[in-house]
Amino acid sequence: MNSGSKSAVKSKLKLFTGSFGPGVITGAADDDPSGIGTYSVAGAHFGLMFLWAALLTWPFMMAVQMACARIGMVTGDGLASALEKKFPRQVLIVFCIALFLANTLNVGADLSAMADAAEMLTGWSSHFFVVAFGVVIAWATVQLRYFQIARILKWFALTLFAYVLAAFLIGPDWREALKHTFIPTFPRSHEEWGMLVALLGTTISPYLFFWQSSQEVEEEKASGRNTLEKRKGATDEEILLRRYDVAVGTFFSNLVMFFIILTTALTLNRHSITSIETSQQAAEALAPIAGRFAYLLYTIGLLGVGFLAIPTLTGSAAYALAETFGWDEGLDAPFGKAQAFYTVILASTVVAIIFDFSDLNPIKALYWSAQVNGVLAPFVLVGILAVIRDKKIMCGQPSPRLVQCSVAVATLLMFAAAVGMFL
Repeated sequence: MNSGSKSAVKSKLKLFTGSFGPGVITGAADDDPSGIGTYSVAGAHFGLMFLWAALLTWPFMMAVQMACARIGMVTGDGLASALEKKFPRQVLIVFCIALFLANTLNVGADLSAMADAAEMLTGWSSHFFVVAFGVVIAWATVQLRYFQIARILKWFALTLFAYVLAAFLIGPDWREALKHTFIPTFPRSHEEWGMLVALLGTTISPYLFFWQSSQEVEEEKASGRNTLEKRKGATDEEILLRRYDVAVGTFFSNLVMFFIILTTALTLNRHSITSIETSQQAAEALAPIAGRFAYLLYTIGLLGVGFLAIPTLTGSAAYALAETFGWDEGLDAPFGKAQAFYTVILASTVVAIIFDFSDLNPIKALYWSAQVNGVLAPFVLVGILAVIRDKKIMCGQPSPRLVQCSVAVATLLMFAAAVGMFL
């Protein structure tokens, strides 16, 4: 290879790795403890049946997240602000409240899962860890600036590799796994349709739509574009960088989904452990079957992604409500300037901590939250599709037709799955 070719390769590699940002964080946050729980339920209860869902959802998740990223990049504002230009404000308020409630339920389930994992490693009460984790995450979200939070979240994303390693330690039959990946077994019963809705809802989730677009705005503010006019529009190179970022983040997210379903199918389901009540039970069941190292990887990964996902959940609701009501917002803003924004984050965390002291089953709670997201998501996708097609809102830079078609197909798929679950 000559020096010119080497230079070109290095330039492309630098472009690729330098693009990692909101897309990678958002993709990793998609595999939060509630997502891990939902994938574990899918593998434990249905075996390898839903492996194909990991392959199916990747292009749709990538298209949706890129559409949301583009909205933030070219309009200079978040998703809620863009939606308000297409729909009545009252409709947006109702959805933002629903988003806050669903996210808070999700945070509660995530804290419970993290606390269970910490209790397994230390022997201390899970209730202590729920409060400790909630307080630490809320404090960090309020006190640290955006670039500090983004840097920390990128490192937490690495913990997701634990699930890939755990699967390889078990030694799956790859021929059987690939068969279920590329030859779909479509749902027939109410229960199977409900599982598909939960998988779609925890993968293509409304909170990720709002987080992605808002983080694009935060990135631009961090680069010195502090006014709306300065943030409007995006260069071809900026869009290309984000496309790499989103592609890697969403691929990584779905890869982890694949390996969690595979791991739990080959351990729990194969040994007739088809009903799991807590994340602790799911992790402990792996130890005698897959080995203690696999169990430890699963548990450590659960803790890491919890720290990654909870700021995303509380923050996305805060961004949506702030844009809807015109509050000052942003993780770079001091508390005194954006009190309402940070109050939403703190309120969501406090309610989630209280939720953990109730008798509600955390695995059921996270599964329900995934189904709620699966039902809400297609309605939001209709709004996103309307926005990314509007040249005026998108400042003359609407999403390409391929992205528009992909978002439209994802919308129809999620509506169809929801109808299948109810009927």
